[in-house]
Amino acid sequence: MKFVLIPDSFKGTLSSSQICSILKEEIEKIFPGSDVISIPVADGGEGTVAAFLEAVGGTPVPVRVKGPFFDDVDCSYGILKDGCTAVIEMASCAGLPMVEGRKNPLKTTTYGVGEQILDAALRGIKRIIVGLGGSCTNDAACGLAAALGIKFYDGAGQEFVPTGGTLSRIERIDYTKSPLLEGIEIQAMCDITNPMYGPTGAAYVFGPQKGADAAMVEELDAGLRHLGALLDRDTGYPVSTASGAGAAGAMGAGMLAFLGSKLLPGIQVVLDIVHFDSLIKDADYIFTGEGLLDGQSLCGKVVSGIAGRAKLQDKPVIAIVGGVRDSEIQSAYEQGVTSVFTINRLPVPLAESCTFSAENLHHTAADILRLIRVSK
Repeated sequence: MKFVLIPDSFKGTLSSSQICSILKEEIEKIFPGSDVISIPVADGGEGTVAAFLEAVGGTPVPVRVKGPFFDDVDCSYGILKDGCTAVIEMASCAGLPMVEGRKNPLKTTTYGVGEQILDAALRGIKRIIVGLGGSCTNDAACGLAAALGIKFYDGAGQEFVPTGGTLSRIERIDYTKSPLLEGIEIQAMCDITNPMYGPTGAAYVFGPQKGADAAMVEELDAGLRHLGALLDRDTGYPVSTASGAGAAGAMGAGMLAFLGSKLLPGIQVVLDIVHFDSLIKDADYIFTGEGLLDGQSLCGKVVSGIAGRAKLQDKPVIAIVGGVRDSEIQSAYEQGVTSVFTINRLPVPLAESCTFSAENLHHTAADILRLIRVSK
């Protein structure tokens, strides 16, 4: 038999790789000799590069770039096995863990992300995937753009590198970027739909977790409004209100305007990279899942993305989850999920059940596989 394992993580409990390992172990006990394909999934944040390299193979590339406060930091991105695709986590040089104890989205930058893109371009890469997640920034990718040769000028005609607190100073933008980027496709893994600014924009929704108090949120939002007007005018496209423009401190907007990037749901990027449609043609079962299956899960994220693709080939999809909102489960079935199983075995508080997640997943997987065996 052939099993394809492609779960999201159980946030804060089990990684996608751990879940794949547990499921594979149980499959090999009950269906020895089976073909088991493991595809760990990451959402664009920390762990995205590692997940891609584990899923399809490739090489990590160490680089030294500018960190959140323009300091030098060591990080890495991945070049996949095809030799033509690079995967970059913006969080590797502009992530929240890097500013613990000194959060300040007025001053942090995405400059190092641009440096990683340039490094990949110098190596002949033709497709770059940038994971937008876990950012400590609110600079709308202006730092990234500056690293790629795009120039920002203030009212006095002076060039500078904008951060979240200086976006309002931008009066003119020269969009000319490095010729090294010519012919390179740049995509962004983006799982949110927030616009660039406003009550549901980058500053108001995500600013507080990056260290912004109420006054700072207003200042950041004002800067985004100013820049958004410039981008909309200069590009002739409503960048500021585009779905996902507010991702990663409005990095989504910057990537649209400065690089012409596509903002794509992370799971769709993963499925294309691993050639999911071909991979499941001869599969007997597809296992997926996540910590909580709810309405958000079913709006283009991992479970719904997998189910939608599998449904086209009439392949059974089994979702193993930590918990589920029963009022929303019917939508999962309509999207292509065959059945949903929760791993929690006794009615205990979440904090307690999380400590037994690995053990409970083993038991639940074994029960499902035993049922499959007797039904064959």
